[in-house]
Amino acid sequence: MKIKNNAGEIVEFEISKLENSLRNSGAEENSIKKVIDNILPNCIEGVTTREIYKLAFDELKKISNSVAARYSLKKALLELGPAGFYFEQWIARVFQNIGYKTETGQLIKGHSVTHEADVIAKKDEKTYWVECKFRNAEDTKISVTTPMYVLSRIKDISGINYNLFGTQTEFTDGWLITNTYFTKDSVAFGEYYGLRLLSWDYPKGKNIKSLVDQNALYPITCLTTLDGKQKQRLLEKKCVLVKELFNNQNLLDVLDLNEARKSEVLKEAKELLVIKISE
Repeated sequence: MKIKNNAGEIVEFEISKLENSLRNSGAEENSIKKVIDNILPNCIEGVTTREIYKLAFDELKKISNSVAARYSLKKALLELGPAGFYFEQWIARVFQNIGYKTETGQLIKGHSVTHEADVIAKKDEKTYWVECKFRNAEDTKISVTTPMYVLSRIKDISGINYNLFGTQTEFTDGWLITNTYFTKDSVAFGEYYGLRLLSWDYPKGKNIKSLVDQNALYPITCLTTLDGKQKQRLLEKKCVLVKELFNNQNLLDVLDLNEARKSEVLKEAKELLVIKISE
């Protein structure tokens, strides 16, 4: 059967890819079979991958909200837009939770011009300039001109002492992070010049999806028991991670939920935090 992917290309439908994406979201084998059996009658010639995703997501929600939440991670990252401010805040939280100190919104005076930092991170003796490139379309690729640009910024701020994290420090390394993908040239350029790259699928085994699943660092936008306005309200209250909501459950008070609805949200949050997914 031929389907249309998000780039508008006509490709062969590979059921194994769908099965693996369900499996990687924590679905059990009997649940995977049930989802596949229920959506296949609606997968007609020319159906889009987005339509297949929606069918699978709806079936997963009938089985488990938390599994559906993991399955929707890529879409949840898009909901940290449209400008990407919340994506930067989420990246800062991710770094904090894996052992880095972070600062955001800093203006850094370079040799030639002043730069606005998305995230500055520090771990051990290294201080990192972290450039976040948020994209509103999930299949967008970051071209090689972006890592070139980031490298030039890092060059401009290198060799200067800055007062960061309560001490004098120089930038030693750089990161370029996107919620989507890098082109092959971007990866080749980053690897050659020692620029650390992080995207939805790169590097293998240590990409955004792996990092989130292995450390339960799900953005609040993953929660399937809240609607878009409710998620936005929590983001405005600086609640970016599901973990933050679960650890400070009083944040739910701003949503005016009844006790039954609160219990649903917290049940989903707890399941996302206690069940770790590995590749």
